[in-house]
Amino acid sequence: MDEHTDNDTGTTEDWIPEPRRLAATAPLTWVCLGWRDFRAAPFESLTFGLLVTLIGVIIAAGSWISGNLLILYVTAGGFLLVGPLIAFALYATSRALEQSQPPSVRICLRSMRANLSNHVIFALVLLVLFLLWARAAAMVHVFFPAMAEPGWRSWVPFLGIGSAVGAVFAALAFAGSAFSLPMMMDRGTDVISAVITSFRAVLSNRATMALWAALIVAGTVIGFATAFLGLAVTVPVLGYATWHGYRAMLPQQDHG
Repeated sequence: MDEHTDNDTGTTEDWIPEPRRLAATAPLTWVCLGWRDFRAAPFESLTFGLLVTLIGVIIAAGSWISGNLLILYVTAGGFLLVGPLIAFALYATSRALEQSQPPSVRICLRSMRANLSNHVIFALVLLVLFLLWARAAAMVHVFFPAMAEPGWRSWVPFLGIGSAVGAVFAALAFAGSAFSLPMMMDRGTDVISAVITSFRAVLSNRATMALWAALIVAGTVIGFATAFLGLAVTVPVLGYATWHGYRAMLPQQDHG
């Protein structure tokens, strides 16, 4: 099945490969391949999927019980540090299946250990972006205090400005992380080169990545709507799909 809209012989730089241009519907194929990997490795998939579910429950319970946004920020920040490690484990599973090797938690842990330095740097970048996002949200609340005067006149600017600010940070996080993590895991690429490559891939395939972002949101909503239990399935499937998207988007490197 060929989903590429141009040939695969584009120029490839040593440190930042040239992304391919894909069909707008390519993410649907990625999700199908992700579901195939989930079924091929159910134990590994559910192990890491349930870990994400547990983290989600802890974040929600902590913020609900304490009623303190600081707890929410701390736990969410902690997830940003752990999340990339779980992603590396999922990509390692897909790569093992791709190479006709039996996947295992041991292989996943080895991959996580091998990419620890890149993971720490990337996680810190995400954490800084998250803190800036939180500070920007607090400033929106200061300048547009919707709760001070309840009513549509105060809620409209609060929600409008808040959504716009959040969309900017979400777009930055999405573009920078769309393909950087699988690239770091697969090629040992440094964080800066991987993030730049991810941005180039997203900007070169806007329609494709818009659909991919919508599928990620849909998977997340399903997970939340099922009291986080759905995350045990949607997170691994989306993680595997990300790997297949990376494989489709970037020319394969000759490891020989």
